[in-house]
Amino acid sequence: MADLHQILFNMHIMYSLALGVWAVYMASRQEAISGHYWGAVLTYALLAAATLAVGVALLLSGMQPRSGRVVVYLLYMLWLAIIMPGLFSLMSGRDDKRAALAYALLAIFNFTTSLSMLERELVGPWVTPT
Repeated sequence: MADLHQILFNMHIMYSLALGVWAVYMASRQEAISGHYWGAVLTYALLAAATLAVGVALLLSGMQPRSGRVVVYLLYMLWLAIIMPGLFSLMSGRDDKRAALAYALLAIFNFTTSLSMLERELVGPWVTPT
């Protein structure tokens, strides 16, 4: 199960980068955010939620990240799961150039945050505390 968590988290990292690049591309072309992008945002949120669910299952089985910082892990993962749909709500569904730039900034921020989590061993390797 720890391997599944790592695979999902790596997918999340790459997906964050892809969403950021895509939003920059749309903004640079003065395009409105498409329905495809909204679907990708939903997929992003579901991927983060699935990663969190696997992480919670690992925690309930008695494992924890090597860093031992379980609360920090949970807070970061909750942030990653709700922030993109939260931005949609805050922006009232706007789809103009500024909205695309806001999504690009947030996606790239989430990408760097996820890399930081990986580097600080907040997402694994998962160990059984002694």
